[in-house]
Amino acid sequence: MDTVNKRWSERTMTKHTSSSLMAETTCMDAQDYTRATFCNDTLRLSTEEMDKVENASPNSSENPVLPKHPAAIKTKNISSARLRRRKNKASQDSLTDPTGTGSSTDSLQEDSMDRPIFSSTASLQNGQDSVDGLLGDSPRDVPSPRDLEGSLSEPERKKPELYNLADQLGRSSKIRLSPLQHSPSPAVEFCSASTSLRTANQIDKDCEDYDATGKGGLECLQRNHSDSRLSDTMVSDNTSLNSMKSSFSVLNPIRPRDARNRSFLEGSVLGHGALLGAGELDRYFPERRFGVYVVTWNMQGEKELPNNLDDLLLPIDTEVAQDLYIIGVQEGCADRREWDIRLQEALGPYYVMLYSAAHGVLYLSVFIRRDLIWFCSEVEHATVTTRIISQIKTKGAVGVSFTFFGTSFLFITSHFTSGDSKVYERILDYNKIIEALTLPKSIPDTNPYRSISSDVTTRFDEVFWFGDFNFRLNKDRAGVEGIMKENLGSDMSPLLQYDQLSKEMKDGAIFKGFQEAPIHFLPTYKFDIGFDVYDTTSKQRTPSYTDRILYRSRQKDDIKAVRYTSCSSIKTSDHRPVIGIFQVKLQPGRDNIPLGAGQFDRDLYLEGIRRRITRELKWKEAMKSQKSSSVCSVS
Repeated sequence: MDTVNKRWSERTMTKHTSSSLMAETTCMDAQDYTRATFCNDTLRLSTEEMDKVENASPNSSENPVLPKHPAAIKTKNISSARLRRRKNKASQDSLTDPTGTGSSTDSLQEDSMDRPIFSSTASLQNGQDSVDGLLGDSPRDVPSPRDLEGSLSEPERKKPELYNLADQLGRSSKIRLSPLQHSPSPAVEFCSASTSLRTANQIDKDCEDYDATGKGGLECLQRNHSDSRLSDTMVSDNTSLNSMKSSFSVLNPIRPRDARNRSFLEGSVLGHGALLGAGELDRYFPERRFGVYVVTWNMQGEKELPNNLDDLLLPIDTEVAQDLYIIGVQEGCADRREWDIRLQEALGPYYVMLYSAAHGVLYLSVFIRRDLIWFCSEVEHATVTTRIISQIKTKGAVGVSFTFFGTSFLFITSHFTSGDSKVYERILDYNKIIEALTLPKSIPDTNPYRSISSDVTTRFDEVFWFGDFNFRLNKDRAGVEGIMKENLGSDMSPLLQYDQLSKEMKDGAIFKGFQEAPIHFLPTYKFDIGFDVYDTTSKQRTPSYTDRILYRSRQKDDIKAVRYTSCSSIKTSDHRPVIGIFQVKLQPGRDNIPLGAGQFDRDLYLEGIRRRITRELKWKEAMKSQKSSSVCSVS
């Protein structure tokens, strides 16, 4: 800094000596003196200095660029901010003028002849770098020492070298400054309310029929159908950030470079760019929790299906719909295709049927949210009959398995041997199923070291087994009815102490490693069809918990039971359906599994949606006819 000051002092000594003598012999007021000094300093350069400037290389830092004459300054180069400051100053001068003769035009003209305004003081705070910047190629205005002193902070005014440099620069002509370096815009803040970052269980904004409060509106939908805890663990990337700034779509924008370079199915192991890897998993499930809705129901072979399955699949007392729906049926209706269409009609356009399998009158249907179908592997199924004659398929099991991201699932629905005292036969049915169910087939096992060849349930991360297990209560009918009349409320332990299945599981004879959520509902068997009354026929069956949902996971606490209850509104069978809602922990996966490629039953989807629309139109027509046919009478 001292070297720079010394060099500037030597060059300006000669110029200012002559300019000072001329200024002393000229009779002017203070303003004219300032103008003359400024012009003389600009024009008086020795011939040697002019030669040095002309012969200097453009990259030389020792020779400053020849200053321009003040007459070369053009008004069009003045910035809009500088004009605003001058106008404000002129307005203030005219207001404070005691004679009232001043004008904004005069003030502007006088200010234009005054010293230039320094636009950036930050360049003086960096020592030698500031001098290089002042001698750059971009024209900038230089302040006078008085203006510079007012713009500097207290510690900076105490530095003599900075003040001397500013004093010398203030008496010189216009100097070219380096271009301003604009700092990059700050990163976009996290916006947990962005619909592009929402995860599973989100209800679309255009669907008002899911508004449980009946008030409608987007705010109510977002409040009822979203999880506020997602904002704590939300994960995003540049693509998600760009989607938040998009005004035409909530989908993540795809850049051409990404479309050219990104490739799935490249065998990456838990890679961030993998389709089934951690990046995509966290995008859809920040908490890595997957909602599973399981239904088991013995339909008793009824030909007439319930008029409405909404209470079975979409109960109004649940906050959100789930990601995966598994419906297992025993003694199903004769028309299995009709049953699947009715399920699609009830679930609506948000879900597609991923797979459907059957074993005689045992049906197993799998529905998944349509935007999650791309993360599923191919679906496999297998069946086992427990009858002596294999052609009779009324008892046995059907299993469906697939991998979602990096978590493998197995769903089994089964119908065991009936009879109050046939506990041993039911245990034999269970052992035959776990040994004979040949799954998985081509889908790789996610953890083969923990698999047992004689037990199919050990080959999958998450297993759900449900159905009509036919286990009864070891107590007479009168004793069971007497306990139920004691107003049990939600505590069913007085009945469950006689439950055969609970006893056998505790002894380790059946369903090893499985759990069951606490039971807080009445026995689901056996009712008179169409009534809430237990069996009044001559057999006088004892009420029992025959319909159950059990689960097992390789890792502890991977499955969390959210709800476990029965659907008492469906009375077309002697069994009441049982519902289980679960949250399942997901793991990222590899891209080496055979993907399902988004396949689903398109014809069934279209038929179900067509019926749904037809039903709504008929309901609206009925409401219109009811209003038009109403008669107003005056008494």
